[in-house]
Amino acid sequence: MSDQQASEPIFVDLHDNSKPAEIESLCMKCHETGTTRMLFTKIPHFKEIIIMAFECPHCGFRNNELQSAGAFNEKGQTVSCQVAGKEDLDRQLVKSDFASVKFEELELEIPPSRRRGLLTTVEGLVTNAIEDLAEGQPVRKHTDEDVYNKIEAVIQQLTAYQEGKQPFTLTIDDASGNSYIENRCLPAQDPKLTVRWYTRTPEQNEFLGLQSQEQQQQPQLPASGDDDETPEVLSFPANCSHCNAPSQTNMHVMDIPHFKEVVIMATSCEQCGYKSNEVKAGGPISAQGKKITLKITDAEDLSRDILKSETCGLSIPEIDLELTPGTLGGRFTTVEGLLRQVHDELQERVPFMHGDSTTDESRQRWTDFLERLTEVADGKRIPVTLVLNDPLSNSYLQNLYAPDDDPEMTIESYDRDWDTNEALGLNDIKLENYQQEEQSK
Repeated sequence: MSDQQASEPIFVDLHDNSKPAEIESLCMKCHETGTTRMLFTKIPHFKEIIIMAFECPHCGFRNNELQSAGAFNEKGQTVSCQVAGKEDLDRQLVKSDFASVKFEELELEIPPSRRRGLLTTVEGLVTNAIEDLAEGQPVRKHTDEDVYNKIEAVIQQLTAYQEGKQPFTLTIDDASGNSYIENRCLPAQDPKLTVRWYTRTPEQNEFLGLQSQEQQQQPQLPASGDDDETPEVLSFPANCSHCNAPSQTNMHVMDIPHFKEVVIMATSCEQCGYKSNEVKAGGPISAQGKKITLKITDAEDLSRDILKSETCGLSIPEIDLELTPGTLGGRFTTVEGLLRQVHDELQERVPFMHGDSTTDESRQRWTDFLERLTEVADGKRIPVTLVLNDPLSNSYLQNLYAPDDDPEMTIESYDRDWDTNEALGLNDIKLENYQQEEQSK
């Protein structure tokens, strides 16, 4: 019996009909004994979470919280949304315990709170901000009227946001990378949403309870006497991104003909069976970006080898598929394999497409899109156009006619604009005369 209980998962699906655990807790309002209900569950866009609801039968006080129990993303995330009306106020969002919220026009920032993760809407987030600011207003009116008037002006502005009378910009900055705002234009990109991923600072790692970069010991490749010798496959411990169980990651350096050297990493989890591979490009940063366009005219094109780097965007205009850079990370597979991976990831992890909160129209539109994507991967919907856009030129698509030009494939090089370089962190890199600049300071 104990072995059976030990094998049961702690976190169950939201539709599992499992009953929440109940424990007695102290009510912080009347100091009597209340009841806290806890449910360990999984939702597609937030990994594992703990939902807690407290209720006091003596004073009627109620409270609910949401805490993330999953692993942190490798990078932090900033999500901005242009809110222009009632439809945008109804967008669902997830704000993790480590996320700060900023109303750009008001220059009002709510710092992260480790005790308050939220699963709510944009309107609900604005309402929470109004309630928090209004809580101490009666006292401030008598102790510091100047501060009271300033906060009252902010509350009135937030109330206008809440009623949809004035547009505003909402930004969620989450160092853990586990906050989301609903995309209303799936499967296409939402023009009102801007998502940016960034590398965490040592201070942010410490805030998350992780080691800072200076404290981490970087693994070193074994020295080799022959520079032409291919390095052996290296293994190092890691955690599975699906079940967080300990697993092994294998790493190997590979030279792709007619391209460049890359590092391939593969992870296989013995606990849940999840398998993944990721590719990191080696060598210097290219001076120009690259756009590869392939006309898929027969099933043979689906078997082409493809390297999609983590900075590469992918699109198929005929089925309205568009992936932003960073989606899926780096992948080295075939065109068919990549499309099936895209299908699986979108089906499992796209936010707010599961549950009773999604409208029938949105769910049907999403189902039709996934069916079209499957038809392309099966070779039933041909011809289509595959477009790879990589600002760092770290992506590769096999040329079946190499070394001659491929009649079905077009490769264009272009100069990156300032915004793209800024997003990649290239504007701050100075390789010439930097010593003279330091001396002049």
